[in-house]
Amino acid sequence: MPSDNISQEQEIISGLYERLDTLRDQAAQRLDETMQGGPGGTHQARSERDSAVSQLRQQIRQWDAAEHGLCFGRIDFDASGDDRLHIGRIGLFDDDYEPLLIDWRAPAARPFYLATAAAPGPVRRRRHIRTRLREVTGVDEEILDLSAVQDASDQGLVGEAALLGALNANRTGHMKDIVETIQAEQDRIIRAPLSGVLVVQGGPGTGKTAVALHRAAYLLYTHRESLTRQGVLILGPNETFLRYISQVLPGLGETSVLLCTLGDLFPGLRARREESAELARFKGSLEMLAILREAIAARQQVPPADVEVLLSDTHEGLGYQREKVAIDRETIGRAIGIARQSGKPHNLARPFFTEEIIATLARQIAELQGFDPFAGEALGGDDAPGEGTLLLDDNDVAEIRRELREDTELAAAMDELWPKLTPQRFLAEFYATTDIEALRREPGDWSPADVPLLDEAAELLGEDEEEARALTARLRRQIAYAEGVLDISAGSVSTDVEVGEEAEVLVATDILSASELAERQVVTEDLTASQRAATDRKWTFGHVIIDEAQELSPMAWRLLMRRTPSRSMTVAGDVAQTGDLGGARSWGEVFEPFVAQRWRLAELTVNYRTPAEIMELAAEVLAEIDPSLRPPDSVRASGVPPREIFGRKLQDVIAEEAALGGKIGVIVPQAKAAERSADLDSQVAILTVREAKGLEFDSVIVVDPDAIKSESPRGRNDLYVALTRATQRLTLLR
Repeated sequence: MPSDNISQEQEIISGLYERLDTLRDQAAQRLDETMQGGPGGTHQARSERDSAVSQLRQQIRQWDAAEHGLCFGRIDFDASGDDRLHIGRIGLFDDDYEPLLIDWRAPAARPFYLATAAAPGPVRRRRHIRTRLREVTGVDEEILDLSAVQDASDQGLVGEAALLGALNANRTGHMKDIVETIQAEQDRIIRAPLSGVLVVQGGPGTGKTAVALHRAAYLLYTHRESLTRQGVLILGPNETFLRYISQVLPGLGETSVLLCTLGDLFPGLRARREESAELARFKGSLEMLAILREAIAARQQVPPADVEVLLSDTHEGLGYQREKVAIDRETIGRAIGIARQSGKPHNLARPFFTEEIIATLARQIAELQGFDPFAGEALGGDDAPGEGTLLLDDNDVAEIRRELREDTELAAAMDELWPKLTPQRFLAEFYATTDIEALRREPGDWSPADVPLLDEAAELLGEDEEEARALTARLRRQIAYAEGVLDISAGSVSTDVEVGEEAEVLVATDILSASELAERQVVTEDLTASQRAATDRKWTFGHVIIDEAQELSPMAWRLLMRRTPSRSMTVAGDVAQTGDLGGARSWGEVFEPFVAQRWRLAELTVNYRTPAEIMELAAEVLAEIDPSLRPPDSVRASGVPPREIFGRKLQDVIAEEAALGGKIGVIVPQAKAAERSADLDSQVAILTVREAKGLEFDSVIVVDPDAIKSESPRGRNDLYVALTRATQRLTLLR
């Protein structure tokens, strides 16, 4: 590329960075001035100050995130290049609000992603600008002409040179955004309307994850007010995957999202316990609904005998001492019936039960004090109180009821008859006592499959609002401390560090995974909507994005639908890669119970990651899964066919691959899970198939593929996943 083009772009991009520095410095100065105002003033003044501080912090984070790759493209609308737009990660304007740089999500930037030689629209020329830090290192230029003839083999790739350069580059252990190389079929999905359930179905390497993340950034840009208020949830399959994608949204200028796994979706818990695939399938099945309901009803049963209670308090004011009272089975049965007739969940129906018991006991105690012996004698006229009238009047009986409510021994008896249950207590006690052998276990840590059951139990039990608010407040204070720490850390980020160093900072400072939030202390209450959502089980999100969605169980989908009553979802997955026994067999099976036929399917058909040589081998496994399924078309060939090795030591094979460079993924059967080392920052990561889902490596070594295929009823699906993680080289070690 002629050096004058590079010089021309360097001059423009230097000016853009100058503008970025000015805006960032101005915001930092305003933040300092606002913070110096101190904590005093009226409540309204403090609220306005907190809001200003939050907004300024967010602006600074977005500008910091755009530091690398600020501008990456340009489109010209005339031959001279005078009528042009520069495209970048964020939008920048001069003091007169004239555009200097167009945000990639803005409508004006869309031709950059859609124009082709056959259908250029108004675009005459497109440039992809390559930079390192603030220096322009190269320019790829495409001349777009309406008279150009599209070759029959053309796949409609936009910016082919930039795309292939990105695909052939070595992996870093963290996913990079594709904002510079978004293709037309991806762009249509990214910019699809917010409402409804959008299913993004695509085979390996089609960019499902990247599209879903860029869609999150686009929706936050387009629907900023509503989604910032309600929050966006991104659900991934495991923590390794979340670490892998953790830099993408911050790099796109978006930090107000909650990244978590299914095991993080019950506030206050980190569910990481491992269990068998069959047990996870059982827990995720809809059979558990009836089992949970029956287990709760079993906590409301009439006991085999009357219950005697020695009251703990002395009631001398009403003339009786410590008493032993009997709660008969008939009274208990009547109280249970009254509580159930209330139609309220277990905990919220409990007051109806306890009040009936207390009213009956109060009557018994009052009767022990005797009846009015003169009740049948008229004092004059017809004013005789009547036989059976108690010596104690209504006020006295009301006082007895009040004292019984405060009696600790009676409260203990009530808790046996109709216990006040948290979801955790209920499920732990159920597991310890159930007759269902597969579920029985001693109390301990929770598994991801337990989380939908805990959430379902919370719905069936009902929550005490005051206790729920107290828990939420405590968790929010803990998250707020984390936010304060991140602000301090972010302040130390230098714009002069190398890309690799910057990446490390972004992981720590620009996006929080839910699993990290409950491990901090208390500082401030300045939280985003998504951070508040991490503490509130009943929080409903403005939009939910789910990756590897084919793995979720029916019970998990019930949980997610409760968190998304608007049904605004982006669901990315591939049913051919379903590995969990309780996962999806078809998207219709998943969504029709919730939205009938009102869900949209968008398919990705081009494989950007997997070379054709590897995909040819994977296609043989796909045909075994379902002969009707068609693998995605690979856009490139590596020239390196997969190799098959027998009887070699794994360490020797790893050493051979390491000598060739790049990131190496070693995928092992579940039986060898103890050998795994899921450190994506090292050159070699050893993972199970479950942990490798959604990841990619320069080189992949699949250890004992026959074992992977045979150790699960969906072993072929697992092997298909394992074979399609490589971007360059694949080795099968048998």
